[in-house]
Amino acid sequence: MKVDFYQLAGSPLDEVIAAIAQRLLDEGGRLLVVMEDEGALHRLDRLLWDAGPLSFLPHGIAGGADETRQPILLSTTPDPANQARNLLIADGEWREAALTFDRAFHLFDEAHLEGARLAWKLLAGRDGVERRYWAREDGRWMRKA
Repeated sequence: MKVDFYQLAGSPLDEVIAAIAQRLLDEGGRLLVVMEDEGALHRLDRLLWDAGPLSFLPHGIAGGADETRQPILLSTTPDPANQARNLLIADGEWREAALTFDRAFHLFDEAHLEGARLAWKLLAGRDGVERRYWAREDGRWMRKA
């Protein structure tokens, strides 16, 4: 399984989520986006709806009537009601449940830097886990490790 660490460093969270989600949708994948804060989850929901018709990303919030049909599901827990094999951790808090997915994206900012470093170290040498670290450089995501 792959774990991609993304250090936001000022990059807008919703833009990073939208870019990753679009790439996964283009590949035919499904995504579960997890944030513990329900208020932040609802703000993300509105941002994804308000992104405009050219960048619409089909999604829903866990607990809704059509949650199983959503290609992108927003949730407070890492339970993929939409059968997603890709997990995006949007609040910077590592969840061990990420290792049950095929791929995990761990987005973190300065406030969660130490926690991300700890998660990186804990995953080192774990059988079947490939870690990658990405940072923004000159407006582009560059793989740093």
